[in-house]
Amino acid sequence: MSNHKNYDSEFCGSLPIHYINLVQPYGVLLVLQKNTLNIVQASENAADLFDTPVEQLLQQTLYNWLDALSADVLTRKLSGNIKEKIPVSLSVGNKKALALVHDKEAYLVIELELLNNPDARDMSFVDVYQEVKYAMAAIDQAVSSQEVCTIAARELKKLSGFDKVMIYLFDDNWNGTVLAEEMEEGMESYFGFTFPASDIPKQARALYLKNPYRFIPDRDYTPVKLYPVINPVTDSFVDLSDCNMRGVAAVHVEYLKNMKVTASMSTRIIHNEKLWGLIACHHRTAKPMSYQECSVFELLSNVISAKINSLINREQLFFTTQINNRRSLFVEHIYNGGGIAKGFEDSGEDILHLFNATGAVLVEGNSLSTKGQVPAGSELEDIVLWLNAKKLHQVFCENHLSDVYEHAAGYAGIASGILVIPVNIAQDEYMILFRPEVIRTINWGGNPDEAIRFETDAKSYHPRHSFKLWQQTVRNISLPWKEEELQAAESLRSFIFEYVTRHKDY
Repeated sequence: MSNHKNYDSEFCGSLPIHYINLVQPYGVLLVLQKNTLNIVQASENAADLFDTPVEQLLQQTLYNWLDALSADVLTRKLSGNIKEKIPVSLSVGNKKALALVHDKEAYLVIELELLNNPDARDMSFVDVYQEVKYAMAAIDQAVSSQEVCTIAARELKKLSGFDKVMIYLFDDNWNGTVLAEEMEEGMESYFGFTFPASDIPKQARALYLKNPYRFIPDRDYTPVKLYPVINPVTDSFVDLSDCNMRGVAAVHVEYLKNMKVTASMSTRIIHNEKLWGLIACHHRTAKPMSYQECSVFELLSNVISAKINSLINREQLFFTTQINNRRSLFVEHIYNGGGIAKGFEDSGEDILHLFNATGAVLVEGNSLSTKGQVPAGSELEDIVLWLNAKKLHQVFCENHLSDVYEHAAGYAGIASGILVIPVNIAQDEYMILFRPEVIRTINWGGNPDEAIRFETDAKSYHPRHSFKLWQQTVRNISLPWKEEELQAAESLRSFIFEYVTRHKDY
């Protein structure tokens, strides 16, 4: 996998998509001075909402278009010192609108969306409550993260009416794999497919930590410009990071076209304050949705995140308890044996079970004690020499050893993963654990090396046309070392260091 082009970090991650300075036309965006609520910038379609040319809106206070009740409600909301987005219903002239207020450091941004959109679904509170309550109850019954995803995809498709709903899990390299999928007949299935990180590049992923969802009701929309182009308060483009109406990058519009998707909604799944995955919803035709409908997605994504967090934390607690018990058992062997070497010898396969390894070596100068499957004599000695040159003081691990030590490719079936616990650095003594390669096939959604196609000018670019199955066989990579295993290794290293310090002649 390391041979694939990393568009995510090399190119896509540098695109400033939050400074696009365009909005989608399903609402109006205003930029206001904080104290006076004077309009300093507006989307050009504001003229339709206010029945006033956009140029004439500038430097007029928003209060001029609000009735007394709306002005009072907005004032009280703004005085609440709430930094989260604040939704509030307003009467703008003779039109009802929902305003979403973003409190920026130097100015306010308000997104206005008409409440009487005839194309949006008419859902009463009772309807929404009953459907959401049922979905939440179903999700709560899940006993694994996979089951959460399967249930969530099914319930969200029923609730939302989208043609396809997918649950997408990120790996350590930010490639995303579809864990669950519900769709209408005739659509192309991506279940089990992995998509390269550049499909949702790092700056786009970062925006999901600021804004819980991304809604595009019609990819064929006509972008609306802001007037004036430059924000007079900051003399720069407006930061639209957390704005729902933020315009869509041209490359993403083309991506949706290539997928034969017209409308999309993507909602985050968070674990430990990091992006764990996404809920991706696709529709073959335009699909208007109200802010209330979008908020249902936000609510359910929080429910899904909470359930996944609960299950993962429970699994981690069980695994941590198990690994701590095994570490204590190995430590007992050292105490009972009167030394590291004797404890290692007497422990049987306990050290292997502790780290889910298939081979282990205790290096004491020129002496090597082994357990399980390890590289042959000279190969093992060469690994030790390589480690000696590193002068390791902390736990070291790799699950792709041949990537950093090319000779390991010759015995990948024994040692593709390595975990090194320094025992006595001064004497070049280590405990080494090995794991074999796990040969696996990745089902990519299209060739990852063709994720982006550049024009001859090297500036213009396009996403790939095909998302057909493209298989890759991955070799020379072991199961990854879990964080709990690394913590246990570090704990064992500390214990051995103290033991060696107290027993110089072990």
